[in-house]
Amino acid sequence: MQDTTLLQLITDDIAPAQHLLELLQAESIALHGRDMLEMERILAQKQALVIVLDQHGRRRSQLLASLGLPTNRNGLEEVARHSSVGAELLKAGDELTALMNDCKAANEENGTLIQLQQIKTNNQLSILNGGDTPTLYDSRGSTSGKARPRPLSQV
Repeated sequence: MQDTTLLQLITDDIAPAQHLLELLQAESIALHGRDMLEMERILAQKQALVIVLDQHGRRRSQLLASLGLPTNRNGLEEVARHSSVGAELLKAGDELTALMNDCKAANEENGTLIQLQQIKTNNQLSILNGGDTPTLYDSRGSTSGKARPRPLSQV
């Protein structure tokens, strides 16, 4: 009985994990295009999926722990060894793990892209605000001074 419940919990998470991966890929496109409206829509959907996946993951872990098994691949293998649906259980577990690893990689790529965009934005703001940029020239042809804030109209 526990094995079929565990299998159902895993298979129920495959579709949301696939949808999360698709959202992360769409997020990458929105980040490249700096489409903030699309980003807001994606973020709302991502948050809902992450909550569902987290809750289901906790239920799977609790189920394995209640059987006195580790809450990882080893515990899943132990359940599969004594189950008539063992092969399906391991296959579904591997599929879910692969999807979650793909989601993690896509999320890390998006995080890196966000950090790069923040650096670029900070550099642009520094230039606009007259930060430490001795190679820039003001409207009179002289180099801009350090730490001398200028109105944006004089940039």
